[in-house]
Amino acid sequence: MIQRHLAPGRQPVYAMAMARTDAEHDEQDEGAGRRRPYHHGNLREALVEATRQLIEEKGPLGFTMAEAARAASVSPAAPYRHFKGREDLLEAVALRGFEMFAERLEAATRDGEKAPLTAFSAAGTAYLDFARQFPGYYMAMFESGVSIAGDPDLNRAADRAMTVLRVAAERLGAHLPPGKRPPAGMVANHIWALSHGVVELFTRGRPRAPYSPEEMLESGTNIYLRGLGLIP
Repeated sequence: MIQRHLAPGRQPVYAMAMARTDAEHDEQDEGAGRRRPYHHGNLREALVEATRQLIEEKGPLGFTMAEAARAASVSPAAPYRHFKGREDLLEAVALRGFEMFAERLEAATRDGEKAPLTAFSAAGTAYLDFARQFPGYYMAMFESGVSIAGDPDLNRAADRAMTVLRVAAERLGAHLPPGKRPPAGMVANHIWALSHGVVELFTRGRPRAPYSPEEMLESGTNIYLRGLGLIP
């Protein structure tokens, strides 16, 4: 609608302003003789990925925004176009982690209606696998101090993951009379806590038991579920 009122062949002022590239911004940020343009197609994604790697190397609180910029090969000022500061950047990494985490839990429990116990156990295994394969995301999610409740997007992503466990718990107790079924939310939270505890024991480089994390989680889960009457 706006274009019809523009003179033929002329580009609107706002379009010319928006056409300035990130590389041009970097040149201004760095100043004459200190140009360091970058060529990422998506600066935000590049920073999230670079920060994930920094977290794996230094921990969630062991890096600065300048280091994140350097790891992404951009100017020190570039991250501030997308993030207010390090906490905002950590929240973005945690958000990506929770999204991937939920996807993996959903995939693991896809056949939960047919085999609820198998699916429930698979969710626990998926939890351990995620922590093992993506320690940077995992630390951003659980060890960085980000406020999950304070960020609507982060809260929704975390709740999506919890919902997978809650639904798995509901299916697991469906064979019991309604009055004897333990609250699915309680079961989901307990198994989440148990899984998190196993991760803490086994992923810090000092295993404290003569068996694998999967074996510890499986035995602990079975003892818990048996005590609730969910399995024989």
